[in-house]
Amino acid sequence: MVVRALDLKFCEGVTVEVAYIDGSIVRFDLSTMFSKYPQLKALEDRKLFESGHLDAGGYGIIWNDELDFDATSIYESGKVIGRYEVDIKRRIGFLLEKAREEVNLTQAELSKKSRIDQGDISRIERGIGNPTLEKIDKLFKAMGKRLSLALL
Repeated sequence: MVVRALDLKFCEGVTVEVAYIDGSIVRFDLSTMFSKYPQLKALEDRKLFESGHLDAGGYGIIWNDELDFDATSIYESGKVIGRYEVDIKRRIGFLLEKAREEVNLTQAELSKKSRIDQGDISRIERGIGNPTLEKIDKLFKAMGKRLSLALL
């Protein structure tokens, strides 16, 4: 599963803390990857390390044209150190994207099945759309899924 990062913090050494769309905060020491990806050793330069930023989609950290690292690897290999409250739009977007990946549909295919514009689906998945409950229901039904609500 591909996960998107929302925020990035640089810690001691070459350790990062990344906040993800599912509410997880994950710590990862990039030095553990030096043997597999020797180019990452350049990040020992603190100025270079701290110059990194999340790419526009939140799919990875970019330092320069030759140096980047994907957010999914950090999520899967790092240590969850906490959680934070994710707003409702981002939670729905995360669940929509996760369900869409489970049924192996692209946004364009879901758009065709649901008769909802692909741009709207993209905005919902990124947590920046403001869909109606009917639109959310229609999207999940088009995938043969049901979104349930719970009182916690």
